[in-house]
Amino acid sequence: MNVVAERGIVVGQQASRSLMLTADDVETYARLSGDRNPLHFDREFAAKTKFGRLVVQGGLTTGLLHALVAMDLPGPGTVFLSQNWRFIAPVFIDDTITATAEVLELHPTKPVTRLKVEVRRQDGEVVLDGEAWCFTFGDEWIP
Repeated sequence: MNVVAERGIVVGQQASRSLMLTADDVETYARLSGDRNPLHFDREFAAKTKFGRLVVQGGLTTGLLHALVAMDLPGPGTVFLSQNWRFIAPVFIDDTITATAEVLELHPTKPVTRLKVEVRRQDGEVVLDGEAWCFTFGDEWIP
């Protein structure tokens, strides 16, 4: 049986998760990833861009989607197969973002789910949108 269906996941189901992103998060991500783009660290540089101030790395924004998929919907044991998303607006240091996923499709015989994903800032502006395919491991899918 399909492990996603066994968990009671249905088309139209949604889940959300929020996170405030701080300067410490930006520094930690840079230490882990090597992403020290001046947009994230140099206030004078960032002030001259269309953003006007420091922004967080896109990986922190998408990281919230990874947590949402792995922990909430479809949930534990889930990994991304593919993502097709676009960054629409910046996330600034000390913004709170909320990621939302909605189930669009369940594969009939495999633990595969297609999701609509969206991330918004606390002011309601969409900063990322798109779709993703996920695979959920269950006992029958672990060798």
